[in-house]
Amino acid sequence: MKIPRIYHDEHGKSHFGEADIPLTDGGPIGLLSEKIPAGSIIFRETPADYNFKWHPAPARQLLFILKGRAEFTVSSGERHVFGAGDVLLLEDTEGEGHCSRAMYNEVRHSIFVTLPDGFPY
Repeated sequence: MKIPRIYHDEHGKSHFGEADIPLTDGGPIGLLSEKIPAGSIIFRETPADYNFKWHPAPARQLLFILKGRAEFTVSSGERHVFGAGDVLLLEDTEGEGHCSRAMYNEVRHSIFVTLPDGFPY
């Protein structure tokens, strides 16, 4: 399973990429990843006028968007919009970081799951 990610390079610039989560046959219930240890779970409501300029992620974390949409911008100016049902791996914990802003005047509900050191993807 491929999921989008934002990461930083050795110069502190952020980029979009993909993380590949290996899946194996779980029998009749489908394909499964290995168990992934997690840290904290944070629930968040972001206002419809949210516009957060350059900032690094506070920790390596998975962002699950439950409701609403947000646009993320990386150092090159490349932008992607993510919405309900999307998962994003945030690992630009150093350097310039990214920008994020609400789209379409929508409140966003999301969950952050922090990842321990050694997360393999």
